[in-house]
Amino acid sequence: MATGFAKDQPAGSKNYVENIAVVGAGGQVGKFVVEALLANGKHKITALTREGSKNVIPDGVSIKKIDYANPSTIVEALKGQDVLVYTLAVTATNEAEILQQAAADAGVKWILPNEFGSNSNNPEVNKDVPLGLAKTKLRQHIEGLGVSSWIGIACGFWYEYSLSAGPWSYGFDIKNRAVTFYDDGTQRLNTSTWLQTARGVANLLALKVLPDDENDKSPHLSQFKNDFVYISSFKLNQQEIFESVLRVTGTTRDDWTITNQPVKERFAVGQQMLQSGNRSGFGLMLYSRMFYPDGPCLHPRDDNVVLGLPQEDLDERTAVAVKMVEEEYFEKHVVPRVSGN
Repeated sequence: MATGFAKDQPAGSKNYVENIAVVGAGGQVGKFVVEALLANGKHKITALTREGSKNVIPDGVSIKKIDYANPSTIVEALKGQDVLVYTLAVTATNEAEILQQAAADAGVKWILPNEFGSNSNNPEVNKDVPLGLAKTKLRQHIEGLGVSSWIGIACGFWYEYSLSAGPWSYGFDIKNRAVTFYDDGTQRLNTSTWLQTARGVANLLALKVLPDDENDKSPHLSQFKNDFVYISSFKLNQQEIFESVLRVTGTTRDDWTITNQPVKERFAVGQQMLQSGNRSGFGLMLYSRMFYPDGPCLHPRDDNVVLGLPQEDLDERTAVAVKMVEEEYFEKHVVPRVSGN
């Protein structure tokens, strides 16, 4: 990866990324990312999909078929691409390594790996929930190949998804008007909507790669090389989320069943569920751990201004979550993906 200033690069070098390949372009966050990239109008987007994929790819996106059992198809699809963005299931580490190796073989300079959450490089959290360890290994794999640089999208939990998913995530059972607060419900965290996350990716990839010269202090892609970019819609706690839910639903606290549970006790319940073979215990562990008093889901910095991201309306996004519950989004769109149906 060239470093320094654009003025010092070889003649004919371009100081921007143009060609972006996306894996998961029809997925939960991937479709928003692709739409935001298209809206920016600065890139040529290619979706890499398996044969037989039923995901709907937006108009304006080229499609190339790939086969993970035949990595040469991925290398061929990635030739000429400046960036690889992939959004896979967190368990798909083998596929992720295949993609990253193919990107190196094809000479892709930038990879946005499957982060899209809190900073996964937190050793204390990784002791309790080792999800971040797998992500760390993938980042190390990229660096070890020595061709591509990575940028991790640290956006916290997805707001509408986490609010609508049920009591195991943000503690809300909107359908049955019940909420469980972790401790007293005042531990804050950063959380992002799908739209804000997608805008962040699109605006990041619209940055120039290098500063023009030593006097150019404007944001550039290389300042995030092998690092995280921190995106957020809201910095808030469960109590503040609850107040928004009350406004949106036109209800009062008296209309709800309110419970408090020690956050470490809730984490232990998730552990016990997982150990007994109930995989939903992992979600309970993951979310409750992020509400610990050490604030692991609070960003160390805010890159919203650097990326030109707007301040979103909390109640507007809460209303989206409430509608998702009413329309049974989780049951219709998430459970089938997880179960493979």
